[in-house]
Amino acid sequence: MMLIVGLGNPGPNYEHTRHNIGFMVIDELVKRQNAQKLSSSSFQGELFKFSNHFLLKPLTFMNLSGISIAAVKKFYKIDEVVVIHDDLDLPFGTLRFKKGGGHGGHNGLKSADEHISKEYVRVRMGIGKPEHKGEVASYVLSDFSKEEQGYLKEWIATASEAVIELLTKSLEDVSSKYTIKDTSKNIKLQ
Repeated sequence: MMLIVGLGNPGPNYEHTRHNIGFMVIDELVKRQNAQKLSSSSFQGELFKFSNHFLLKPLTFMNLSGISIAAVKKFYKIDEVVVIHDDLDLPFGTLRFKKGGGHGGHNGLKSADEHISKEYVRVRMGIGKPEHKGEVASYVLSDFSKEEQGYLKEWIATASEAVIELLTKSLEDVSSKYTIKDTSKNIKLQ
């Protein structure tokens, strides 16, 4: 049994923003797995189930994501958690995997760490970073550029396939098969 969490912010204003790439992957997984929506008012999130696994989009806003994750994890007695999130420290379109580690200033990860410990698998989706540090908040809450949008579907599909393989394969195997380090061949960014 695994809990797969996509980080993001609820509401139409945030739907297509860089910070919501985790939600976008969960939406794709719900479609691919024909997951059934569960009543989730007590979890402060949208919760879905397929096979014996759960998909979660916390609706607490990013900074409080850990509250929703911990509630589902505790209620269903789930040991394995995967968190899909945007990562400013990686170039746009990259895909990396790791277990544990620091939050790197990501408030969603910081909240998860506080509520469930750091021992979960992270699916890190690189969104690049703005030129100036003072622009981080507006950058992560802005929509993907036109050029980036051209690659989103393929990138989300790859991340979804990787997450499904995490259900049956080791982190090392999934990482060696699905890691994307160089996106220059796929994306024509300006």
